Amino acid sequence: MRNRIPESLRILANACPSPLYLVGGSVRDYVSGSTSSFRDYDICAPLSADELINVASKLGFSVKSVFRNTGTVKMQDSNGTEYEYSSFRSDKYIRGVHVPVETYFTNDINLDAKRRDFTCNAVYYDIQKDTFVDPLDGITAIHEKRLTTVAPAYKVFGEDGLRLMRLARQAAHLGFSPDSECLLGAKQNAYLIKDISPERIFTELQSILRAEERYGNKDGAYQGLRLLEEIGVFAYIFPELQLGKNMIQRKDFHDYDVLEHSLRAVKYADNSIRLAALLHDIGKPFCQNRDGNVHEHHKEGALLAKQVLTRLKAPNYLIKRIPALIEWHMYDMDCKTSERKLRRFFVTHYTLLDELLLLKQADFSACKDDTSVAPTCQKWRTLLAKMKAENTPFTLKQLAISGKDVLDLGIKPNHVSTILNELLLHAATNPADNNKQTLIKLALSFEKSLS
Repeated sequence: MRNRIPESLRILANACPSPLYLVGGSVRDYVSGSTSSFRDYDICAPLSADELINVASKLGFSVKSVFRNTGTVKMQDSNGTEYEYSSFRSDKYIRGVHVPVETYFTNDINLDAKRRDFTCNAVYYDIQKDTFVDPLDGITAIHEKRLTTVAPAYKVFGEDGLRLMRLARQAAHLGFSPDSECLLGAKQNAYLIKDISPERIFTELQSILRAEERYGNKDGAYQGLRLLEEIGVFAYIFPELQLGKNMIQRKDFHDYDVLEHSLRAVKYADNSIRLAALLHDIGKPFCQNRDGNVHEHHKEGALLAKQVLTRLKAPNYLIKRIPALIEWHMYDMDCKTSERKLRRFFVTHYTLLDELLLLKQADFSACKDDTSVAPTCQKWRTLLAKMKAENTPFTLKQLAISGKDVLDLGIKPNHVSTILNELLLHAATNPADNNKQTLIKLALSFEKSLS
């Protein structure tokens, strides 16, 4: 362990008047045998924030922020490595209020350990002595890949509803599983997720969806979402999709109900479109209840997804992009769309194509756990390759004529955009016509039809 931490941290530990400990994820990762580089340096000691600052400043650390009410100091060493220091403390909560109402500073490492969430995150490394301190048997939990709360689970989750999301995130990232008491305590407090801000929930959700990026847990996103569903939190976050549980689908196409299919779509999806994969069939329960069928689920799903993402206060680009992907995820699913229509579709939706192909593949694979190439994807990629070989323009910039060229023809300014788009659609199906002379003739012809 000593060789995996910065020298500046070892120097700081030697200079402190009491033991300085590394705690949390970096210690857990080392004990678990992870070879990943440490990303977080959470340190603690029975020293006040000011006492720590006094020592660290003399050693060249720069203090970024101080929160004296919690004994927290965020600082940086001369190499730019960041640290977050917390004084030993014990927190008092009021049930359902996810921030402490009182904080007591202490010299007792056991009390500090019991204010944390899971025992795997409550193992301490004494930097100066190069030894581990394990007040709650967290090392055993790490070796057994087990998530056990630092106190009775009902109390731990009752103190802070955000810990429900942290439970799923830890399971997703680490591949750890909650023990029976932890699971029961989470279920009993699932409703407390309603007290957590949408922004915090969305941040945790995004981390779950990208779980394997940190530790390589391949099915981590699926594991985390399944846990959210098991403890009852998923129903609060995505009630529209939860309605898909036990909603049976056509057996010739699907092995799973709508909810499980959606979770498996995440499992098979590329990181970049996992949120879209999760929500792609959100319109099915709504349509089934309204119409008795799911024929319009892609259209209704786009509207519902926009509502859900707005409710979660997702970034604006996702609120726009994900509904668009959902709206078109069924296009040409039967591979019967003509080449002419597809060419025009590819041009019109060119900026969506890469992600739409990924979503279509995830949707296909999730139906029957079939990882072969989806027939629609094979068809589309073949046609796209053909179009590229023909030098087909996919964007206005790739046209052999510009807006200025069109204006120079004497065409009305308010017609320019319409004509350029018509030229692009024409060239999509007639790529050989993408030359200036031909496009000029076409532009003049289109202008006459608009007059």
